[in-house]
Amino acid sequence: MSAPNETARPVAHGKGLATGTLGLWGSTVIGLASTAPVYSLAATLGFVVLAVGAQAPIAFIIAFVPMLLIAFAYRELNRAVPDCGTTFTWATKAFGPWVGWLGGWGVAVAGTVVLANLAQIGGIYFWLLVAPDLAESVPLVTATGVVFIALMSWISWRGLEIGERIQNVLLGVQYLALVLFVVFATVAVITGTAPEGATAPSGEWFNPFAFESFGGLVEAVLLALFIYWGWDTCLALNEETRDPKRIPGRAAVLTTLILLVTYVGVAVAAMSYSGLGEAGLGLGNEGNADDVFFALKDALFGPWAWLLVAAVMISAVSSTQTTILPTARGTLAMAVYRALPKRFATVHPRYRTPSFSTPLMGFVAIVFYVGMTFISDNILQDTILSLGLAIAFYYAITGFACVWYFRRTLFTSWRNFWNRLVFPLAGALLLTGAFVFSAIDMLDPDYGYTVLFGIGGVFVVGVGSLALGAVLMVVWSFFAQSRPFFRGESLNRETDVLVPEDEQTLIRSVDGGVG
Repeated sequence: MSAPNETARPVAHGKGLATGTLGLWGSTVIGLASTAPVYSLAATLGFVVLAVGAQAPIAFIIAFVPMLLIAFAYRELNRAVPDCGTTFTWATKAFGPWVGWLGGWGVAVAGTVVLANLAQIGGIYFWLLVAPDLAESVPLVTATGVVFIALMSWISWRGLEIGERIQNVLLGVQYLALVLFVVFATVAVITGTAPEGATAPSGEWFNPFAFESFGGLVEAVLLALFIYWGWDTCLALNEETRDPKRIPGRAAVLTTLILLVTYVGVAVAAMSYSGLGEAGLGLGNEGNADDVFFALKDALFGPWAWLLVAAVMISAVSSTQTTILPTARGTLAMAVYRALPKRFATVHPRYRTPSFSTPLMGFVAIVFYVGMTFISDNILQDTILSLGLAIAFYYAITGFACVWYFRRTLFTSWRNFWNRLVFPLAGALLLTGAFVFSAIDMLDPDYGYTVLFGIGGVFVVGVGSLALGAVLMVVWSFFAQSRPFFRGESLNRETDVLVPEDEQTLIRSVDGGVG
């Protein structure tokens, strides 16, 4: 027996988005760019080493497991319902409008928060590259970050094809810097020119039973979860991808695998070159934790040190553009199915992009970024620390939605048993555990940079932003426009979703559109 609507024929014209724009390569590039690999490593590698020492490589591998498991959930749901609303659409079909709406809100919260952080990093590293003395000017850095958000919003509004071309170049620069980092570090270790404390890689670095404390393991895994986040962007672009039922899912799994190799490879190279000492360039030195690449750039790259600075800036700026894409399409889908005002469903007649949701996403991110910076840089930092809650929240919802949506076919084959039940359920449970553990830990007033209402500001911001979504959902449910959605009429398990037909005229993509 097949699940209802699993093979239903979709509505012909979709939501008006361009079809066939991305192939497997383009989809994978955007998925990788969304994770900001260079910036993610720069910001987390040092803290992971401080948390678990020599077990950092295995911590990256362990954190990869729930990401891969949830990627299977995304792939299975996308094959049945290739809708750009992703978590919102799938959770609504599985659990109803209330859970679906909150899932869509989780995606929007995560996107808004990370955009502010990416803009700040982009601004800081731009001035570190151009005029280092100006990098500490908060007004100048903030203004630069605002320009980056506005520029990337315009590119996203202008069309997915031009965005893909730009991302190919920007991602190429990032991986050039990472490859050179690994090569230079490895050569220095082999030739004996590495700093004092350098050490050859050890098999113990990959021993999952060598962690000295469970708390350190959890802290490291939670940090590592953040650096994998973003691969699901290629699923949000499914309606604009050639063969939307297959290529986005393949790109998601491929993206996570590439990230695993990247992160573990760079971690091993950095640990070998710098060692784990607490002095000098050692990764155990707390002074190096904020940005390992910045600490090592002069010793490792010499006169080419600027390349690492440029790579971090490019990583943050490119991720700004790819973060706008899924959030704009998520709110567009919510509006199409009457979960948001219909204005959000507007598509540009020429560029075939969300013409209202895209600039609005940029505007909201700018207001949030400037507002948090104006109030306190500490609060802005706490919003970043709370980001993991939103990520775990909507990823877990997606995993559970996969199991429930396919509940009638779970035991019809071994493939369905593993891909629709075991993997998604395990991933969802792991992320739920991470959410609960993090929330409890964040209650501590000493967690983060601020204290609000006598508890950790990170908890207030993280849980409060999700709770705000529940309030807005209830308020919106009283408007006449929303009633078809909350009554389960505009989107439910049996209704066709507004996606392009399988037999569609494809636009040839810049990468050939081949999968």
